[in-house]
Amino acid sequence: QVQLVESGGGLVQAGDSLRLSCAASGIAVSLSVLIWHRQAPGKQRELIASMSSGGATNYLDSVKGRFTISRDSAKNTVYLQMNGLKPEDTATYYCNVRYLALSHWGQGTQVTVSS
Repeated sequence: QVQLVESGGGLVQAGDSLRLSCAASGIAVSLSVLIWHRQAPGKQRELIASMSSGGATNYLDSVKGRFTISRDSAKNTVYLQMNGLKPEDTATYYCNVRYLALSHWGQGTQVTVSS
């Protein structure tokens, strides 16, 4: 059974940093496609960062240069380092791990950025 447990969200001020974690069990993050999504109130969920099994990364333009996706294979955990947070980054953040034809989601963690 695959389980993804997210942590690290919270209330911060503009300009602050946060690191989100997504601890995986039942699936190897090193073999999977890793994705972070976010959904702001009243808006559609958007893909903001991804990492292939080979380590290639991609970012939504609005977070490029501020957010970094990474993985720790030993801890089987995916991270999203978020620097220079802005009020428009306020959203619920979800990790998504994809292996073969299966896609697994975390429960989401709230990030609120005050101005």
